[in-house]
Amino acid sequence: MIISQTPLRISLCGGGTDFLDYYVKEEGFVVSTAIDKFVYVILKERFDEKIYVGYAKKEIVDSVDEIKHELVREAAKKAGIVNGFEVSMLADIPSEGSGLGSSSSLTVGLLNAFYSYLGIQVSAEQLAREACEIEIDILKKPIGKQDQYIAAFGGLSTFRFKKDKSVEVGKVDIHGDIKRRLGGNLLLFFTNTTRQSSSILTEQKERIDDTIGFLNEIKQLAFDAVSSLEKGDIDMIGQFLAKNWELKKNLSSNISNGSIDEMYNLAIAGGATGAKIAGAGGGGFLMAYCPRNNQDTMREKMAAYREFPFLLEPFGSRILFNYRRYDWK
Repeated sequence: MIISQTPLRISLCGGGTDFLDYYVKEEGFVVSTAIDKFVYVILKERFDEKIYVGYAKKEIVDSVDEIKHELVREAAKKAGIVNGFEVSMLADIPSEGSGLGSSSSLTVGLLNAFYSYLGIQVSAEQLAREACEIEIDILKKPIGKQDQYIAAFGGLSTFRFKKDKSVEVGKVDIHGDIKRRLGGNLLLFFTNTTRQSSSILTEQKERIDDTIGFLNEIKQLAFDAVSSLEKGDIDMIGQFLAKNWELKKNLSSNISNGSIDEMYNLAIAGGATGAKIAGAGGGGFLMAYCPRNNQDTMREKMAAYREFPFLLEPFGSRILFNYRRYDWK
């Protein structure tokens, strides 16, 4: 039996510059962090040659090609696993539409579990790269690359998406005390709705040529955020989130709506210095930066919305449990 644990993420600044159509022209740059909320994959050998897949539905099939869950199917094919296994998936959040990168975390976690099941040790870079191949190249999802990379590498990280399609990974160099203060001032609240991000991201992708000026500004915010963090000036993050949100709303017509605007205004009225919807927009979670002395007031203002407490997570996808049976000769 194999159990993989893969973190979800919040993106501080730079989201949208990880799209191929942007970074092959301008290079992309994102700063994001893994959080201690996870997607779990449980993988077990079967005595027969059947394949059992358990999620909101139950599949029992004879071959990998018959699996309807596209991420499971393509991850199994990529790793080279054929049949005779049972896989189940669990998550700390709604399975779709959270804006916390759950689909990419699942893809990375599946690859990690399948390779471990076969006794193959792979790098975080390979997990991220192959997860991108599955989601973007094979399944043609209108998404960028940051979610797969932060799920694989974890930590408070930077990702430079280069014109030659390579990815340069870095860690934000800040003291543990500063990192704890940063994590303590970032709050997540559920908007009370999930959404399918594909329509938002498709429009965003199609409009990259028209919105490239906004994306350039969003990228600069990511550089500025890293600089402020490394100086220990974490309170600037609120301002960067606020500016990122104003710029982000220009990328697609469905990123915000009246309900989200009302929620955002409540957060600011409660003492947050900045906020934005995590992920594509349109629903999921609102991420706010709120200094500790304002948080009681903010929570009172946000009483209609469920808070999602979290800590920053230093690790990427890991194998929590690995018991493989060997036949002794």
